[in-house]
Amino acid sequence: MTELLGTVRGQETAVGTLRRALAVGKVHHAYLFDGPDGVGKELAAIGLAQALLCERRAEDSDHACGVCSACERVTRGQAGETGARSLHPDLVLLERGLYEPGMIGRRTPETQDLSIDQVRTLVLARAAFSPHEGKAKVFVLRRAEELSVSAANALLKTLEEPGQRTHFILLSAQADSLLATIRSRTQRVRFGALGPAVVTELLVARGVDPAMAAETTELAGGSMKTALARAGTDEGAELDRKFVERARAALTGADASGGFELAEEGKKNKAELWPRLEALAASFALEARAAAGQAGPAAERAVNRYRLTQDAMRQLDANGSPQLVIEAMFLKLR
Repeated sequence: MTELLGTVRGQETAVGTLRRALAVGKVHHAYLFDGPDGVGKELAAIGLAQALLCERRAEDSDHACGVCSACERVTRGQAGETGARSLHPDLVLLERGLYEPGMIGRRTPETQDLSIDQVRTLVLARAAFSPHEGKAKVFVLRRAEELSVSAANALLKTLEEPGQRTHFILLSAQADSLLATIRSRTQRVRFGALGPAVVTELLVARGVDPAMAAETTELAGGSMKTALARAGTDEGAELDRKFVERARAALTGADASGGFELAEEGKKNKAELWPRLEALAASFALEARAAAGQAGPAAERAVNRYRLTQDAMRQLDANGSPQLVIEAMFLKLR
């Protein structure tokens, strides 16, 4: 078994902030973990929850024991895996589509946002009660930017006046899109893109050939999520590279015809479009990181292009028309 905070790589500042809070007994009641997907936000969130729920952790310790029943259930419950739920009764995960409609009082699936029904069932109905096992109660919201307006407003009162020993951790790759009232009630902890050496090392540890790992890292943009997707097949990675090359060429062409061609092709291969956009977003993330600290239009353009590509991916995830989404994205990128 494992002390999860100790497994977070490349996020020394963020993890240090959490460990100091644990050591002095001043863990904030609501955190906003802000940063790209695939850089350790969720692992850190579950690691903080593990420390708060640990049965053996001393009050002045910044480490979970990693071996008690609570620590084991947090880890074994697959809480850190996408689409999974926790086995610990005091660790509650919220995510769009994670629960069957009937479990949260709905008739239809959550296809576009994290609904008020999920917040009512999993948060508001439990807010007035003490933790089940007496240590703490932790709510982790994946992709918090997907909260519907009504769900976000329903959450506000609890975020402002949470119950005793109750903590919220909101995860977001688009934190600025959250309601200002949500942001003001949370303490932001920033997570940056992973360094190339860390990504390559983690890929190799997962059995990826070192040469392919190094090549894949270049397309990952500091995200292990993107890196693992890219490392699936050599053919897929090569197609991703060609898409990125054509997309970038379309941005500097005389007109938008190159982007429209890619949009037309995407209409026929929707399943393949998502990883192509991930690769494109990663290329913009690399460009933005290279320009970090430099004032001027180049840095702003790279960041804006990254955000526009992420917006297109969310629209596809919400069943937007692939051709229309990509056409609109290229018009905005240009």
